[in-house]
Amino acid sequence: MATITLKNIPDDLYQQLKYAAKAHHRSINSEIISYLENTLRPAQIHPADRLERIRRIRPKAGSGDLTAEEIRNAIDDGRP
Repeated sequence: MATITLKNIPDDLYQQLKYAAKAHHRSINSEIISYLENTLRPAQIHPADRLERIRRIRPKAGSGDLTAEEIRNAIDDGRP
């Protein structure tokens, strides 16, 4: 396996990493590896599982019929 050395990690980021590792009962190294795996190799979701999730969520989303104005407002929401 390869070895990586991280330099110049901001103190606040290091503290967050340390707390996260402790919360997950892992070493800091294992926590970093976990983050890298989750970012670079996200879990593959089977299409049938994705469709099932969509079917469960869809009734909670309402009719789904949006007007052009509602879409524009959603896009612009929070923009200066």
